Amino acid sequence: MNALSLALALVLCGPAFAQRQTFPPVDQAEQDPTLLKFRSDLLAKIEARDTEAVVAATCPDIYLSHGSNGGPDEFRINLTVPPDQLSEEFRDEADELRDAYWTDLYETLSQPGYFDEQGEFWMPTHWQIALPASLDSFTAYFVAAEQVTLRQSPSRGGPIVGLISHEVVIVPDYQTDETYQKIRLTDGTTGYMHGDFLTSMVGYRAALVKSEAGDWQLCTFVTGD
Repeated sequence: MNALSLALALVLCGPAFAQRQTFPPVDQAEQDPTLLKFRSDLLAKIEARDTEAVVAATCPDIYLSHGSNGGPDEFRINLTVPPDQLSEEFRDEADELRDAYWTDLYETLSQPGYFDEQGEFWMPTHWQIALPASLDSFTAYFVAAEQVTLRQSPSRGGPIVGLISHEVVIVPDYQTDETYQKIRLTDGTTGYMHGDFLTSMVGYRAALVKSEAGDWQLCTFVTGD
């Protein structure tokens, strides 16, 4: 178990009032200028919605979900969302689904990342935090910002409990139609936080991998546990 895994396991599984920890992001991409250039060029292609250029930057076996074969052809479908690939009930939402996928791809690749033991570059950095097996990972969220207000009530005018920066918190019952979510800190403190600052710990993550020829490629873009 690495240091991040052990530290978080002690915090989340320990007794109430355990020591809270922060995990400030550090973008390790700066260690490799070729990676910085590849990511910058890829982000420009994504911003331009250049489907074929983005697909050309992927691994032949790009991993896209836990229940499919992946690969460039599947990635192209995800980027274009042809209505005939959707069930009839979702065909009217093709444009919305397409926009959301491109947005998620751009935002994920824009995040600070880290190199794993195999030399793969993963984004975002909080994906390296290994959650304890006893924790329902779908209730874990990362506060991906500094000095985020935690309040006693679900409103902007609610009394301030504290300011939270780069912490893993628990959201037992996330309400998609609510602006403020009820959360629990790892020391047992509860309060309400604006949902814009909460990032699911099982949300999108991406990996860039250098091929045998020395070229960087997008090899993973996936969400889920």
